Amino acid sequence: MALSASKLKVGDTHTARLVEDLKRTQIVQYAGASGDYNPLHTDEIFTTKVAGYPSVFAHGMLTMGMTGKMLTDYVGDARLTKYGVRFTSQVWPGDTLDSTATVKAITEKDGVKLVELDVETKNQNGVVVVSGYAEARLDP
Repeated sequence: MALSASKLKVGDTHTARLVEDLKRTQIVQYAGASGDYNPLHTDEIFTTKVAGYPSVFAHGMLTMGMTGKMLTDYVGDARLTKYGVRFTSQVWPGDTLDSTATVKAITEKDGVKLVELDVETKNQNGVVVVSGYAEARLDP
């Protein structure tokens, strides 16, 4: 279902739970799907004993992908025209992530209605793990 410009206003928000209790298995599955087998994401001994982290942690792109799915669920299939993020904190096994898209502006370019969105994903402690922006085409 696509968004309609006539039903949106600046400040509107959409929030979705991306994952509850992120499992190590999900992180390893993403490593396999992406081909990114960096040991910081997959090897507990390397990550804790060599690199000094408390545990393995999720790929930034896994969090970006989950956030992107929230966006496409909100704006509709094949509507996203821009999407960019900044990784601001690590995501650990056991984390629960919620993402919010906030309408920043509604514009028109070459006769096409667009919505500009601010995007933020937080963990269960309210820590922002991803912040970014998106733009999507709207129905009139």
